[in-house]
Amino acid sequence: MPHSVLSFPQLVKYLHLPESKVKKLVDRGDIPGRKVKGEWQFSMPEINTWLEQRIGVSDDSELAVIEENFERASPPDEQPTASIVTFLPLEAVAVPLAVRTKESAIRSMTQLAVNTGLLWDGEKMADALRKREELHPTALDNGVAILHPRRPMPNLLSETFLALGVARAGIPFGGGFGNLTDVFFLLCSMDDQIHLRLLARLSRVLTAPNFLATLRQLESAQEIKQLIADTEAAIE
Repeated sequence: MPHSVLSFPQLVKYLHLPESKVKKLVDRGDIPGRKVKGEWQFSMPEINTWLEQRIGVSDDSELAVIEENFERASPPDEQPTASIVTFLPLEAVAVPLAVRTKESAIRSMTQLAVNTGLLWDGEKMADALRKREELHPTALDNGVAILHPRRPMPNLLSETFLALGVARAGIPFGGGFGNLTDVFFLLCSMDDQIHLRLLARLSRVLTAPNFLATLRQLESAQEIKQLIADTEAAIE
C-alpha cells in the first residue's frame, strides 16, 4: 500500500504522470500539498480525494488517459482493466430499488451489498457512507450517486465489488444541482488503486451515449449487466 505521506518523487510515481506536468499542477496549487522544511509533502487521502474530483469533471478522452495511467501503475499480476461488469455480481443489482429518502437509499444499498455475502458488516459500512456524504455528497447532476466510504474498508469485505440499484423515481440525495437521484452505485473496494480504477471506468460508462437513458428503461438485473458489458466493449 502506498505511503500515507508522499514526497514529490513518490507523488510523480503514484500519479504516473510526467514530472513536468505534476510540478505545474503543484506550483499552481491544483494538487493539495504543503512544504515541510522546504520539501513538498502530500497526504495520500487528500491526493485520492483530488483524483476523485478530477475523475468527476473529466470527459471521456481524459478519463481514458486516467484509466490507462491507473492500469500502468497497478501491480502486473492484476487484470489489465477494472471491468465494471466483472465486479458487479448479479445478486448485487436491484431493479426497482425501493427508496424514498437519502437514509433509506444508504440502508437499501448497504443491505443489497450484505446480501451478496461479500460485505460482512452492513452497519459499519452504512455509517461510513453517511460520513462520506456529510463531507462531500456523491450525487452527480445526471441523477447518479456513486456511494463509497472516504477510504477503502478491506476489513469489512471479502473482495472488491460493486452494487447497483435503480429506483423508479428520483429522490433528493444532495449535491449542488438540485437534481433528483434515481441510480445508485455502491463501490466497495479493498485498496485505493482499485477504487480509483473502478471509479474512472464507471465514469466512462456513465458518460457513454444513451447509457443512462437505456438503463432506466430496463426491467431485470440480467438486462442491466448486459447493457454494461456492451457499453464497456464499445469504449475499449
